[in-house]
Amino acid sequence: MYSLKEEVQGYRTEIIALRRDFHENPELGYKEFRTSKVIYDYLRAQKFDEVKNIGKTGVVGTLFGKSPHGKTVILRANMDALPIAEETELNYTSKNPGLMHASGHDAHMAVALVVGKLLRRHKDEFNGCVKFVFQPNEEIAGALDMIDAGVLNNPPVDFALSMNFTQMLDSGKVGLSDGVVLGNTEEFVLKLIGRSGNTYLPNKSIDAALGAAKVIEAIQLLETREYDPMHPISIMVGKIHGGAARNIVIDQIVLEGTIRFLFPEDENDVDLVKLAFERVVNSVCDMMNLSYKVEYIHSNSPLLNNREIVNRLRRCIKLTYGNDDKIVDFKSLMGEDFAEFSKRVPSAMTFFGINNEEKNCVYPNYHPKFNLDENVLEYATEYFCRAIIDLLKAN
Repeated sequence: MYSLKEEVQGYRTEIIALRRDFHENPELGYKEFRTSKVIYDYLRAQKFDEVKNIGKTGVVGTLFGKSPHGKTVILRANMDALPIAEETELNYTSKNPGLMHASGHDAHMAVALVVGKLLRRHKDEFNGCVKFVFQPNEEIAGALDMIDAGVLNNPPVDFALSMNFTQMLDSGKVGLSDGVVLGNTEEFVLKLIGRSGNTYLPNKSIDAALGAAKVIEAIQLLETREYDPMHPISIMVGKIHGGAARNIVIDQIVLEGTIRFLFPEDENDVDLVKLAFERVVNSVCDMMNLSYKVEYIHSNSPLLNNREIVNRLRRCIKLTYGNDDKIVDFKSLMGEDFAEFSKRVPSAMTFFGINNEEKNCVYPNYHPKFNLDENVLEYATEYFCRAIIDLLKAN
């Protein structure tokens, strides 16, 4: 392992080339057909012990160490792009109109592939098994499909690792914390129902639009008055639609949004937050003589980083970066379906900072001008090589 840093540096060009190829050819969830083939062919070329398609367009490459008897660790990478028209003007900009890798999943795949290539060369340094899991459709919770398809079995998985490239941290910084690090996300569709009429006689109508304004204002009380201010919660309306004409009182209006919170782990939190949300909505509707219907769509569970794994990963960060002053405590209200893995096996997600003003890598994830500092990729590659060997060598 003493020469691993130099060895990874020798693959810098390949890591970047893979990332740029994926970036040029983005595909939406469960439509990652080209992406899947590139990954499959790459792993087969590295003579992995097993390569198979799973979970529709997903790919799993299995690599056994010196002895197959031991623990099993997953390195999971996302595959899907976003329905965003790219505006970066890079020379490797998206070739697929209206689609873009605007959340770093192109980097996930490039890093994981080269980690696999390197560990294939270092397989005598660990026992057990590594599963490289390339997951489709993360944006719409594809992890459950992979789990239902048996990705945690044969052999059974003991640990799971994953990555996130975020503009919320400066390039060179690494976010790593134990406990709940990403929030629970619930989506809602709320329909307010009033009574229509002409705007010249509003007293004969029940205005759902006014009710919507009151509801949007009232639910903010939950964020600031209902919960411990040390436990973040965000309730946001992202879409409003209703109305037929300028001179007709709106009888039905639909609000769509998200409820995100980052509380200490408690399986009852979701139900309690929903009850509070509906209590506020119901009180506004009672006041305004409206009725309502609400539908919830579970998006992501809280993501839990295992303390023991995090402590071991901290040592790997120190070996990769030369010291541990790059590590920052990082938690966020974003949702990520790696949470489904963390509910089932001890897991950890590591967050790599990619913000770099000199390279104009300043736009947030999901922005049409999003780009990442590619210098980060070789460090991420070295780090995961060290982390996987550490988790398996010790066992």
